[in-house]
Amino acid sequence: MSAIFIPTGLTISKLCNSADGNNSLHHCTSSNACFEFKIFAELTPSNHRSFKNGNQKLFRVKCSESESVAKTISSSEGFEGTEIDGNGDGGDDLFPPGGGGSGGGGEEGDDDEEEFGPIMKYEDVMKEAEIRGANLPPDMLEAAKTTGLRELILARYLDFQGSVGPLGFLMRHCSMLRNRMLADPSFLFKVGTEVVIDSCCATFAEVKQRGKDFWAEFELYAADLLVGIVVDIALVGMLAPYARIGKRSVSSGFLGRVQHICGALPSSVFEAERPGIKFSSQQRIATYFYKGVLYGSVGFGCGLIGQGIANMIMTAKRSIKKSEEDIPVPPLVKSAALWGVFLAVSSNTRYQIINGLEHLVEASPLGKQIPPVAMAFTVGVRFANNIYGGMQFVDWAKWSGVQ
Repeated sequence: MSAIFIPTGLTISKLCNSADGNNSLHHCTSSNACFEFKIFAELTPSNHRSFKNGNQKLFRVKCSESESVAKTISSSEGFEGTEIDGNGDGGDDLFPPGGGGSGGGGEEGDDDEEEFGPIMKYEDVMKEAEIRGANLPPDMLEAAKTTGLRELILARYLDFQGSVGPLGFLMRHCSMLRNRMLADPSFLFKVGTEVVIDSCCATFAEVKQRGKDFWAEFELYAADLLVGIVVDIALVGMLAPYARIGKRSVSSGFLGRVQHICGALPSSVFEAERPGIKFSSQQRIATYFYKGVLYGSVGFGCGLIGQGIANMIMTAKRSIKKSEEDIPVPPLVKSAALWGVFLAVSSNTRYQIINGLEHLVEASPLGKQIPPVAMAFTVGVRFANNIYGGMQFVDWAKWSGVQ
């Protein structure tokens, strides 16, 4: 794509993006005659469309493709010119990204390349995959053809898909797990940590809060534990960062617009920005409420299933043997609603904070140099969170009259 501003009235079929020793640009016509436009001032990076030196106007040049589309524009001083743009969009991007000076584009690109590696072209991607004896999934192939793949993303996928056991199979066939592992290799460690800690902490909290009534209320504990394991996986998975590979197909209409807006949100309030992925403050705030809705839906659904199982167990026991110590069977819908509200408000807030703290530790120099430090922090902060969350849920259940 290229664009250049020239005086209106000149017929130009080819633009030669070169300058001679006298700082002149040559524009070659179909008759091979060249028109020379003297540059009166040195071009420097700026957000403005033009530069002024005396009474002369200067315009920035962008490289041009064939089949250009011309548009007439006017400057503030009445200078009229024609913009030749390969895309014909007439956008404001008159300066190539990553230019010199104090602009931030070049530095950001350097940071991205240092952390994620350079963008590999399709030929290089296929060559690397062939060396490793791997077949890339369709979305990664499409991304490699259109935009290329970051070296780190490709390396992670090739490493994980070659793993022995279920991990390699899931990486090749389950895009939800694959994309989360590509963005955060410690994703499965966090899921496993959450499940193990929550199961142990839930037992500890239930025994402490219920006291002597623990065994009489064992069915309630079992239901909480079963639902808790399912919820743990959802809690970690829905807030985990994931690699956005290729372009998503979005349907038209209202639902398509909603899907597009939700897809542009970060996975969590404190998700780190990555190459080509930036989030505004409004998007991060919206994420909190959006995830709250998702958490509430998961909590309500899991509550229906878990409490339903517990109620069936309690009813079956009472049909066989009744006891004066039997507690009333909790209301199913009310219990499910409690789970939904608890996850949407308490769990959503706590896990958003945990994700932010984990990112700070993982991105710190110590966390990068010594990964076990970040892993130990994950274990510690999730351990404390689960103890507090388990005790808080029992309190909410008693306050609401569900248990």
